[in-house]
Amino acid sequence: MPSTRGNTRPRIAVIGGGTCTDDQAELARDVGAELARRDCVIITGGLGGVMAAACAGAKSAAGLTVGILPGFSAQEANEHVDLPIVTGLSHARNALVVRSADAVIAVGGQYGTLSEIALSLAMGIPVVGLASWEIDGMKQAETAGQAVEIVLRLIAERS
Repeated sequence: MPSTRGNTRPRIAVIGGGTCTDDQAELARDVGAELARRDCVIITGGLGGVMAAACAGAKSAAGLTVGILPGFSAQEANEHVDLPIVTGLSHARNALVVRSADAVIAVGGQYGTLSEIALSLAMGIPVVGLASWEIDGMKQAETAGQAVEIVLRLIAERS
């Protein structure tokens, strides 16, 4: 499995709104499950919406999930987060979510997602959009499987 750091598992941030449509939730669950099947660690902002759906999908495939939380309590994490990271940083935690990842998949999203995309691109971290923002420098995917294929290829190309 490709990774940018020795023998560690690829770390993929799945970003998106704290509230989302049913279609976005389904995409996020599919992304989380496919990443877990590929032995990736899933990093999210740890809350609801796309974040919870991606974590639920990962857990359905025995994946490892990390939630980098904006508040002061691990109890804020959705029920599918294995490792809650409490930051107390509010939206500033978005930088930690993307900096912790080898690549990012954006599913849907609102302004917080837009900030994470911008931070990723500024840091040189590959971003794939799935029913999300379309910004220069981002790759786009039509399906969850395609998004996962693209991010893993991009990570391998950087190694």
